[in-house]
Amino acid sequence: MSLKDQITEDMKTAMRAKDAPRLLTIRGLLAACKQREVDERIVLDDAAVVAIIDKLVKQRKDSIAQFSAGNRPDLVDKETAELHVLETYLPQRLGADAVAAEVATVVAELGTELGRAAGPGDMGKVMGAVKTRLAGKADMALVSAAVKKALAP
Repeated sequence: MSLKDQITEDMKTAMRAKDAPRLLTIRGLLAACKQREVDERIVLDDAAVVAIIDKLVKQRKDSIAQFSAGNRPDLVDKETAELHVLETYLPQRLGADAVAAEVATVVAELGTELGRAAGPGDMGKVMGAVKTRLAGKADMALVSAAVKKALAP
């Protein structure tokens, strides 16, 4: 069963259970998936669905930070509940050590390819390569920090 099918089944379960907050979050996720399918005229695979979920998770985290700064605990609670629902669909994330090891591998490969040691100016190239390898498997903020650390002089 694909991830999108699982999300649809969870929506039906939430409807039967009359779990309105969960249902609202799942419907928003499915709407984002459908919007991308219509815009790009494609059928989303699991990796694309995970990318959409990552985007929605990042939006929720940003909203939580903004609402916390604005002293809006009611909205913080709502966004946190949505965040927890979305996170259930994400695969197990890699830890900091695994991310650092993968980044070190990519930096070494890029250095070999360039014929010189990779430096801070190569951050875009390294991030592009790491992003394709770790898409959906790691938090990109953690990846970015690991790349900056690996490329530091």
